[in-house]
This record gives sequence, C-alpha cells and structure tokens, in this order.
Amino acid sequence: MKKQEVELSEEIQERIEHYRKKGFEVPDKSLIKTPYEIEMIRKSGVVNTGVLDYVAANIKEGMSTLDIDVLVREYTKSHNAICAPYKFEGFPKSVCTSLNEEVCHGIPTRLRKLRKGDIINVDVSTILDGYYSDASRMFIIGETTKEKALLVKRCKEALEAAIAVVRPYKTTNDIGEAIQKVADQYGYSIVKELGGHGVGIEFHEDPFIYHFARKEKGMLLVPGMVFTIEPMINIGTPEVVIDRYNGWTIYTKDNKPSAQWEHTIVVTENGCEILTQ
Repeated sequence: MKKQEVELSEEIQERIEHYRKKGFEVPDKSLIKTPYEIEMIRKSGVVNTGVLDYVAANIKEGMSTLDIDVLVREYTKSHNAICAPYKFEGFPKSVCTSLNEEVCHGIPTRLRKLRKGDIINVDVSTILDGYYSDASRMFIIGETTKEKALLVKRCKEALEAAIAVVRPYKTTNDIGEAIQKVADQYGYSIVKELGGHGVGIEFHEDPFIYHFARKEKGMLLVPGMVFTIEPMINIGTPEVVIDRYNGWTIYTKDNKPSAQWEHTIVVTENGCEILTQ
C-alpha cells in the first residue's frame, strides 16, 4: 500500500517547528496518516476487534492453541480480510498465542492444550483492503492463581495509563514513563527488547514505542500518527530468551509469568482514539 501525501495545517506545522527548534525529535510527514488512511485503518481495526471478540467467546480449557489459530483464520477470511502474521518474515501461523512464561510470538500447535490456570496472550493483526491493525488481549483459563490474575489486571492497567497520556505534543517517552510508573508500583519488570510500533500502511513502521522510561525525550506526538502500545510485563526478571528451535517464541529467562495487552492508537487533535476498541 502506497503512503498518501498528508497535508498539515499551518498551525500543526508551526507547532512541529517550534518543538524541533527546542531540540525535540519530530516525526517525518511519512509517519502522519491522512484522514482517509486513518478511516481505513479504523475499518481494519473493527475486523481485528471482531476476531478477538470471537476468540473470547470460544476460548476454553482443553482446546489447543492451533484451535485458536483456526478460529482467527476462519473469522478473518469470512470478513474479507487477511491475517497479517501468516508468512510474515517466515512466521508459520495466523496468530501469536503466548502462554504463561511465553512473552510473545508463541506459535500455535495442536500439541499445546489450554489448561485450567493458564494465562494466554492472543495477538491478532489484520489486513483489510491493504490497511493494517494490531491488538492483543490476555485470557485466563478457568481459575488461576492470585499472582497471575493480578499480573493480567495490572498489565492492562499499564496499557490504559499509557493511552491516557497520548495527546498532541507529548512524546513517546511519556508513554514509557506511564507504563514504568505502573510496573514499579507493583514491583514488576518490563521487557525492554520489544516495544510498540507504527502501523497502518505496513505491519511495522516507525516510530518504535519504548515501554519504559528513558533519558531521551522521544519523538514528538503529532495528530495523525498511528502506532501500537503493547507493554510486556513480567513477574520476575525482565530478561528474555528466544526459542532456539523455532526462532520466534520469546520466554522469560526465569520461566515466571508474563502478560501483554495491546491496542492500535491514533493521535487526534484533542487526545487519541483507540482504533482496536
């Protein structure tokens, strides 16, 4: 999908230039979506949300992670859309299913059955008419431990806190600081090697969204920017390892539980809008 040329108002151009002169990193115009592009990403997000709702209505103890892949694939196809993860850089399935100590990029398989007490992240990405959306949710299978249940709840709280700070002329570092504050409050760690990303025209675009506080100001947020926020929060160490056999699945190094929630966000003139609500 070719990026359309965006026309910025004089006011926005002046504000961007003001911050540029103050030493802020400002986005290139290619990172700012047109109203048409935002509307198309929004439509993709409707399908993406529908996929996750469908999973929520059907996920249960005893099913395999491959069963989830089938649900995602069939729903997406029935809505004339495409599962973005399939064959992306060689990924073999239509969705990422990450259980317990798996941080992300879990590959669905018929051998992995959902058990009572599991927590699982289902990460769905959709292409509709060439436009991308991306979101994930955590699901608890039956009753789980208090420790896992709180991790799931508080990770969502971190995402919500991050979204709450998104508005024009804040920065990407404000997002990381909001997540860091919630994680520190509960004594959790944040996976630093992975982060959110621009999305819409391509699966992964700039800017990279760090989920922790950094010394740098980060990139200025401008109306029309579209990106994901997807904090990965661990009970134990922030250190992770990658599966040496499949080359995709990332685990916590200490095998303690991890949680992740994700939304696709667009910066508006007055704040932001969740496109995968």
